[in-house]
Amino acid sequence: MVQLENIGAIEARLWRAADLLRSGSELASNEYFMPVMGLIFLRHAYSRFLNVKPTIEALLPSRGGVTRALTKEDFSQQGSIFLQPKAQFDYFIEKASDPTLPQIIIRAMESIEEDYENLKGVLPKQEYQSIPADLLGDLVRTLNPDELKKASGDVFGRIYEYFLTQFADQKAHDAGEFFTPISLVSFIANVLEPEHGTVFDPACGSGGMFVQSARFLEQRHKNPSQQLTFRGLEKNKTTINLAKMNLAVHGLEGDIQQALTYYEDPLNLWKKCDFVMANPPFNVDEVDADKVKNDPRLPFGLPGVTQAKGKNGDAKGKGRVQNANYLWIQYFYSYLNEKGRAGFVMSSQASSAGRDEAKVRQKLIQTGDVDVMVAIRTNFFYTRSVPCELWFLNKNKPGQHQNKILMLDARNVYRKVTRKIYDFSPEQLQNLLSITWLYRGEN
Repeated sequence: MVQLENIGAIEARLWRAADLLRSGSELASNEYFMPVMGLIFLRHAYSRFLNVKPTIEALLPSRGGVTRALTKEDFSQQGSIFLQPKAQFDYFIEKASDPTLPQIIIRAMESIEEDYENLKGVLPKQEYQSIPADLLGDLVRTLNPDELKKASGDVFGRIYEYFLTQFADQKAHDAGEFFTPISLVSFIANVLEPEHGTVFDPACGSGGMFVQSARFLEQRHKNPSQQLTFRGLEKNKTTINLAKMNLAVHGLEGDIQQALTYYEDPLNLWKKCDFVMANPPFNVDEVDADKVKNDPRLPFGLPGVTQAKGKNGDAKGKGRVQNANYLWIQYFYSYLNEKGRAGFVMSSQASSAGRDEAKVRQKLIQTGDVDVMVAIRTNFFYTRSVPCELWFLNKNKPGQHQNKILMLDARNVYRKVTRKIYDFSPEQLQNLLSITWLYRGEN
């Protein structure tokens, strides 16, 4: 078993191998992002496949001494993805010196898309044609050290996240806005306790909120694919594909559509969601005020508008919402059904903003539906060092909490992962959650 304290060195070694593509091929960083993530997907999927396969085989029925063949349904019930022999990572290792390795990997991706309709057109394929076979073979071997063969799914999940953050750090993809630190996502999922119904993320990025919601149920020995429906919006097509891959590797599916949430609502989930979870972009100031001013998803109004000025000082051009933080907060609130709960990451500026933003905040507080707020220190995010806060809304608060908000200052609760990155240790996370449970009167 790979110990977590050793994983940093392994991650760095894997990243160096991936970075060979920058120097050893004609691909730019934004071009080799998906081919590398595709291999990480296959390696991660194979790890989970091997992890659950013995359990599945032990439960397979036999008739006349013949055991039924494995099916993809068997694996989805165990939170994994089914892989045909030609899509299993050991096969790539066997063929690592084969000059047709790019085609072998493409065929593996095609076999997965054949088995999983929701992945059709999602997995990287033709990009492998641009990578020399010998370089691709080196990368495949690097992704298969003995330590990783014995690693648990959690370790592979962390490697998967590490590659996301490294690419984000290289500015290869949207400055990393698609990735939320695992500590924060886990905290949100455990406070919300999504046990059934629709989980919606209108800024879903790589789908981490969905994965942690599923993990919450798995820890309670329930099947998330039977209990939860995942719906999401994301503006970037590549990130949507990444989210679908992330869901698939955990045996999950979701309806994720491309949209700019400020102006579009293609899933029509207003007032219909049981749970809303999100990490939206912070402090956006370019939203067209005219396009959103009559949006029913903004029940408390616009949080202030700035008007572009001409050379003579006269108003000129389109008005812009001066800060979109309170657009997002209202979206999260308005997507909830009458008993819905929301948990999201928000800029720490939002809780103290003045003027029109303060008016919106007052109206929100007066609903009585603000439930919990948690202050988080700097350095929890991989791509920005600013502090943040976790907000929780609950439209079904018990009567004794109707005029109360649990406020936790967790800025001095952290563990140093690296010099630049902090998180919660499992014990710290459990302690913070325990405070929340005690506040609710739960054991």
